[in-house]
Amino acid sequence: MLHSSDTAAAATEPAPFVKRRLAIGVGGATVLLAALDAYVVVGVLTDILDSLHIPANRLERVTPVVTGFLLGYIAGMPLLGSLSDRFGRRPVLVGCLAGFAAGSVLTAASGDSVWLLTTGRTIQGLAGGALLPVTLALAGDLWAERRRATVLGAVGAAQELGSVLGPLYGVGVAALLGGWRGIFWLNLPLVAVAIVLVWVALPRQAPAVHRGKTDLVGGTLLALALGAAVVGLYNPDPETSVLPPWGLWALLGALVVAALFVLWELRAEHRLIDLSGVAKRPFLGALAASFCAGAALMVTLVDVELVAQTLLGKQGIDATLVLTRFLVALPVGAVLGGWLAGRIGERWVTVAGLLVASAGYFLIAGALESPSLQLYLVIAGFGLGLVIAPLSGVVLRATPPAEHGVASSSVVVARMMGMLVGVAALTSWGLHRFHELTANLQFPLVFGQPADEQRRLMDAYKAALQDALRTEYREIFLITAVLCLLGAAAALLLTFRGDRSPEPASRSR
Repeated sequence: MLHSSDTAAAATEPAPFVKRRLAIGVGGATVLLAALDAYVVVGVLTDILDSLHIPANRLERVTPVVTGFLLGYIAGMPLLGSLSDRFGRRPVLVGCLAGFAAGSVLTAASGDSVWLLTTGRTIQGLAGGALLPVTLALAGDLWAERRRATVLGAVGAAQELGSVLGPLYGVGVAALLGGWRGIFWLNLPLVAVAIVLVWVALPRQAPAVHRGKTDLVGGTLLALALGAAVVGLYNPDPETSVLPPWGLWALLGALVVAALFVLWELRAEHRLIDLSGVAKRPFLGALAASFCAGAALMVTLVDVELVAQTLLGKQGIDATLVLTRFLVALPVGAVLGGWLAGRIGERWVTVAGLLVASAGYFLIAGALESPSLQLYLVIAGFGLGLVIAPLSGVVLRATPPAEHGVASSSVVVARMMGMLVGVAALTSWGLHRFHELTANLQFPLVFGQPADEQRRLMDAYKAALQDALRTEYREIFLITAVLCLLGAAAALLLTFRGDRSPEPASRSR
């Protein structure tokens, strides 16, 4: 049976207001810490390439560093969210922070090994991935439904603030500490402070937590399915094909393991998430919308930097700064989305946000080299920010209190899965498409030609390359706009039985 706002209020009212704010503030700080590291490699990726002696035109060789973090982030969320439902938010947060510190040490001490670096980032993602859903679940524990939306917006803003500051934070710390590895060494004192704050500020036991068994088999099967999908999508030679030679088999294996996961969940006594008490239509609609938003976010984070470096001729921090307006608009949208969701309902805020983002991406596709690009990035970022709090609010409304941890995990898992697909599209389809567009383009033989003719031939060759890049990026952003439209369509499912109109979330149940 779904919980009501009265039940939630009864569970949360005994906690003093000041203590609740302190607890959620500390939880938000841990979210920010993990979010900084989620996006920090965007600004120092070229430095990592240099230190590992990898040419800048072989970006796909460090793709596992990005996908490894995302895989860890995704795979651990449902299981660790479920553990927080069983053992409480505080011990799980402390354990995850300790694991985050261990992953940071391995990342910083990885030497010239891409695989040690990837392993360290994966451990960081595994531990850091639980911090957001557990904190969102903590908001569900401590705030009644009618007051929860704004709190969720603030937590979502902390996550998005990491995306704003992460690239610039990475560049700044790397410059201050003499290299990108200093970013991860700095995590150690930050984690130590965070552990002390969590232990002091969070309640010993969240009121909505249950003591049932944890579905280890289900969590393992889900992690294996996601891992096989990542392996299938990783292509070290994207110029010759979209998928690697083993890609189809790995993806088929992922489907088989995913089917086993579904069968297990249907028969298991203790499930990773028990859908028997869940409002399925809004829950699944929220997952689909979150997936689309995640794909759009990752495409923007990576592709806008590439546009800045190739079409706009910017390098280093100047290329990162092109993203700034988009990144600033995200947390602004997240806070406003939480405020609006409590007044006009989650569905319409989510639909509007994804429609705004779609319009922004359509405009970006036609203005890649225009001064208007910055304004259109603000529109897209603001639209994506609007949907963060409403989607979290929907999954918490759709699930019983005892499932808040794993429910919060599920919406973030869907978002990060979208980000994984975005990475795969950039490193496989995008580069493969560029190869198709330039397949008949021959480097001009200018030796023996007059100087004017040499310049003309080289200028024509460079213009053809720019045209190919322009076409590739335009198509990618148009596809992103369509993804946002699909997400808006999925958001139309965010209604609960008894909802009649776009009423405020606090009155719709």
